[in-house]
Amino acid sequence: MSKSVRIVLCGLGNVGKAFLELVAERGGEIEARYGLRLIVSAAVDIGGAAMMGEDGLPAAELLAHLRTGHAVETFAPGGSPGVSGVEAINQAGADVLIETTPTNLVDGEPGRSHIFAALERGMEVVSANKGPIVLFYREIHELARQKGSGVHISAATAAALPALDVGQVCLAGARLLEIEGILNGSTNYILTRMQQDGCGYEAALKEAQALGIAETDPSLDVEGRDTANKMILIANRLFGMSLGPGDVTVEGITRLTPEDVATSKAAGQVIKLIGFAERTDSGVRLSVSPKRLEKDHPLAAVSGSEKAISYLTDTMHRITVSGGKSSPVGAAAALLKDLINACASNA
Repeated sequence: MSKSVRIVLCGLGNVGKAFLELVAERGGEIEARYGLRLIVSAAVDIGGAAMMGEDGLPAAELLAHLRTGHAVETFAPGGSPGVSGVEAINQAGADVLIETTPTNLVDGEPGRSHIFAALERGMEVVSANKGPIVLFYREIHELARQKGSGVHISAATAAALPALDVGQVCLAGARLLEIEGILNGSTNYILTRMQQDGCGYEAALKEAQALGIAETDPSLDVEGRDTANKMILIANRLFGMSLGPGDVTVEGITRLTPEDVATSKAAGQVIKLIGFAERTDSGVRLSVSPKRLEKDHPLAAVSGSEKAISYLTDTMHRITVSGGKSSPVGAAAALLKDLINACASNA
């Protein structure tokens, strides 16, 4: 017998739409394979929501409506102009929040309010939004513990790259000593072009922007802050910490010169933007900076917009995983994975 899983989806940008598409395309397969009947009870965006009762919203029809440029609150049936995410969470009677609103690293809103409202109701939270969890990790973790809920953040840490899965599941029982990660596809693409083809930083950045790999405003990526935020989440989850932005030293790639690249190549090395976490006697040390890696380093061959993470443990030695699609579809797939794992384990 299938278990119904009612979902509130907050945020209907590229990742939210990609998640909705996966639900529409694979709902039958997921029910057959995992015994989970996924029901979208509510979908929310900036202007309002669409909400339905027992049977949920028709995901394929809603997706078509959104992709023709219409707002979610004009969808029939169920369109509700002006309904906020918190109101939808409180009214929908759902089991899971899928949080894909834009990352806000100032106050975490509106994702912060969505997550707290969902946890207060005992819902599972699956988030691609880093902001609230980076800024309020301790408070969110404590409330989830009190309510017996889970907060699942694979999509917020490395999208399709199963960084947390490896650390939490595959390395269970081992002691983590160090974590090194290439966690930003934009900066890795830029560095690859600079080193393999001799491009200057500005030329490589413009190329990445033209290909859609880098944002129009790339500052979060190239200044290292995106990698820092991901490392905060990974370190907090795997080391049992409550670290925040003030606990990581950050240096991006904007000051790298062709001379820096030439020097590293002459020494048989490659430059990568590395997020680093190390367990020390006094706690956990976090940093992000460009590092010169020897060619035999497990992260040295990670090229283009690929990402990777490498764990050093006491009993399993070094475990490295790379790849994963850097796209809205990849992030949506990570959300779906977390949703399935959270709900199937509770079936």
